[in-house]
Amino acid sequence: MEELDIPIFKKVYELYKLFYSYRNNISKQDRYTLWQKIETLVLEIIESILLASSVPKSDRLTILEKISLNLNKLRIFVRLAKEVRILDNQKYLVLQENIDEIGRQLGGWIKSTKTV
Repeated sequence: MEELDIPIFKKVYELYKLFYSYRNNISKQDRYTLWQKIETLVLEIIESILLASSVPKSDRLTILEKISLNLNKLRIFVRLAKEVRILDNQKYLVLQENIDEIGRQLGGWIKSTKTV
C-alpha cells in the first residue's frame, strides 16, 4: 500500500502505538473517559490521512484541514491529561514532541496542496 510510505502516516501510526503502550498505566476511571477520547482522535487522524492520500489533490485540502483541527484537539486533550495527572511529565513531553512533528509534517502537506 503506497499510503504506508507517507512519513506522516508512519508517524501517526507510531504515535497510536505509543498511546496504546501507556494505556495499562492509566486508571480505569480515566481510561474510559479522556484517554478513550485521545485514542479515538488519533485513530480518526490515521483514517483521515489514509483518505487524504487516496483522493485527488483538488479534494485534499478540506481533509487536511480536518486533520489539523483534530491534531489541535489532540494537543489540548494531551495537555489536559497532564494537568489532571493522568500523564506524568516525561510521557507528556514524549507525546507532545511526536504531535509537534506530525503538525510540522501536516503543515508542509497543507502548504504543498495549496500551491498546486
